[in-house]
Amino acid sequence: MKRTQSGITFIGFLVVLAVAGFFAYIGMKLFPMYQEYYSVKSALKGLANEPGIATADPAKIQDLFFRRLYINYSDNVKPENVKLTRGERGWKMEVNYEVRKSMIYNLDVVGKFDAVQELTRAGDADS
Repeated sequence: MKRTQSGITFIGFLVVLAVAGFFAYIGMKLFPMYQEYYSVKSALKGLANEPGIATADPAKIQDLFFRRLYINYSDNVKPENVKLTRGERGWKMEVNYEVRKSMIYNLDVVGKFDAVQELTRAGDADS
């Protein structure tokens, strides 16, 4: 009597399901952190395309930046995480922040994010 393999057992299926569930859980914890980082990067790029940004006041630049972040529900970036330095052709904006999410019991995941953008677009500041 010859037996042939007929597929995965119920226990094997549960193990595969548990591993897939664990990785899905990790992904659900990490995805919002990276989505917020993408929002910061796109806000910086949008700000760099703003006419007259190279000659704008630093307070106005920060206000425009945080308005763009507010639209995307980004709440981990604070004003103390933003640094503006004057360059030859305009401003250099650096955003450095950290996000800490609880994973399981006393295990946390920490993401450190850094973004830099040159703000050199000259033009009419009122358009």
